[in-house]
Amino acid sequence: MAPSRSRGMAVVYFMRLKSGVIYVGASIDLEQRLDDHVSGQACRTTALDPPDVLRRVEVCATFSEARQREAQLKRWSRPKKEALVHGDFDRLRKLSQSSDQSTGGRTGHFR
Repeated sequence: MAPSRSRGMAVVYFMRLKSGVIYVGASIDLEQRLDDHVSGQACRTTALDPPDVLRRVEVCATFSEARQREAQLKRWSRPKKEALVHGDFDRLRKLSQSSDQSTGGRTGHFR
């Protein structure tokens, strides 16, 4: 078997699962991780709800950066994730602004 071309490359990936859910993950060997998801070996989520299609991949400088991005994306609403996956950056911007307005423009800081 030929070595994976993505091995050692830190990525964040989006998959649509059979149920329609958007799954976000991070890996340093995307091909192996996708194989694990398809075979039901990666995690409970994709063992119970198998992947349908890989929708988006973001390359990161380090695995630590990929994990931070994954954590950020997992907190996003489904509409925001869908806008990003579809490359609809105008919609993403609008969804992000409405979220910022609901917190008074503050993010991550509480008084």
